[in-house]
Amino acid sequence: MAETAEAIIAKWLTHLRSERRMSAHTILAYGADVQSLSAFLASHKGRAADLKLLAGVTAADLRAFLAQRRNDGLGAEGVARALSGLRSFYRWLDERGMARNTAALSMRAPRRKRTLPRPISEDDAARVLADAEITPASAADEPWERARNVAVLTLLYGAGLRISEALSLTRACLPIGDTLRIMGKGKKERMVPVLPAVRDAINAYVKLCPWGGERDAPLFRAPRGGPLTQTHVQKLMRELRIVLGLHSRATPHALRHSFATHLLSRGGDLRTIQELLGHASLAATQRYTDVDATRMLEVYDRARKASHGTPFASPRPASSKPKRA
Repeated sequence: MAETAEAIIAKWLTHLRSERRMSAHTILAYGADVQSLSAFLASHKGRAADLKLLAGVTAADLRAFLAQRRNDGLGAEGVARALSGLRSFYRWLDERGMARNTAALSMRAPRRKRTLPRPISEDDAARVLADAEITPASAADEPWERARNVAVLTLLYGAGLRISEALSLTRACLPIGDTLRIMGKGKKERMVPVLPAVRDAINAYVKLCPWGGERDAPLFRAPRGGPLTQTHVQKLMRELRIVLGLHSRATPHALRHSFATHLLSRGGDLRTIQELLGHASLAATQRYTDVDATRMLEVYDRARKASHGTPFASPRPASSKPKRA
């Protein structure tokens, strides 16, 4: 009896989880995309989805599938992710000698508009850290909770961590030294330096925190002792945006962007910043050079406006008429 598509997809997802060590979010998204293709083919061809059906997919089938997903509201980013998942699945089939489909392996996503990271200014970042413990919602919090808020945001900006990386830290990192061992995407470890301000903020929180625990206990705790969640940190940043009058782009992840951009503007080496951020490729880090160049042009433009009234205004030419005696 032929193996069902569902069983084959389940084996592939196990491979992504155990061997490729992809994040849970990526596995969930990839699985949904390939399962959607399987259901589409079964409906399109009028028979049960199995290996033979999946192996025989054509370029026309894939275009029809993606067109349907676009009609369902999937954007350009979603289409690119779906194709990435499909290529991963068909590469896995090919590597195991189960099927080889050049149409699926060669399918390319439409060109996407390149978006730049959106950092906040150094002054705004300093205001966020200074006021992290005095938002309206934190007025009723315990002193240790306010110290925790400062510690988390200082860590995001001072070390350039993702929120998930900061919140996954355990008490095994105590006492805080000169470096932190971070488990990043794809279970890849990296060492990041710890600035004195970051160390002081974490130590102040740990000293006040009523929750201890073993080495594998979470470092950052929720009010009832459970692990702190991303939702809490995002809510904290929303409150700070209102209190400080910041732009909507002032999110927890923007602190990571700000870390990279501000470090680059101070002469930081691109390769070093790549290692600090845990980027798999230098291309992801190079986006920050565009941000820095854009910001320099904005400063230049403001200076021109202030001195000439309009940007890039040309000085008025001197009159050629002779002066009257």
